[in-house]
Amino acid sequence: MSDDPFGEVPALPVALVVGVVAFLVQLLVLLPSRRFTWPRGAVAAALAVYVAGIFANTVLPIFLDRPPQLQPWTPKLALIPFSDYEVMDAVTNVIVFAPLGILIPLLMRRPSWAKVVLTAAAVSLAIELLQIVTDGLFGGGHVADVNDFLWNTLGGAVGHAIFVVLSRTPGLSRLVELFRWHPATRTSAPPEPGRR
Repeated sequence: MSDDPFGEVPALPVALVVGVVAFLVQLLVLLPSRRFTWPRGAVAAALAVYVAGIFANTVLPIFLDRPPQLQPWTPKLALIPFSDYEVMDAVTNVIVFAPLGILIPLLMRRPSWAKVVLTAAAVSLAIELLQIVTDGLFGGGHVADVNDFLWNTLGGAVGHAIFVVLSRTPGLSRLVELFRWHPATRTSAPPEPGRR
């Protein structure tokens, strides 16, 4: 029996399962369409590790045997932007979500600023909602915070800016293409020599 009176769910085994499932789902997308390459597999692995780490650090811990509450449950929410929020928390959220802004466009057929930033915002919103759900059902250890949502979304935008710079840098652009799940579409091809 565990000595933990609140029945805390261990983070590592859950994160491993989440990561493995995320990786297998991506393989199920790549393999049947015969688009699997080792660089694309590396992107899938990186995203799986990222998802597992984000889940472990933003959703866990949860407590299965939390002590009974004497008052009705109310969700833990922080809904006032920029109130009681430290600069280092904002910087950390930007840094943590920047990789997502790099990984998302590698998966998309036609990435754009709007698509990437909206996807990062949707992921952040899903995390905040999941924190509310886990707190209500199991006794979570996190507070859903509008500031986390805002700074996470900014982090996704920063990551996408890095991706755009890398994909437009001579020499690095070809390397980026190796990792893209869909080849970049060319709007117009240069004419072949001798043809007009």
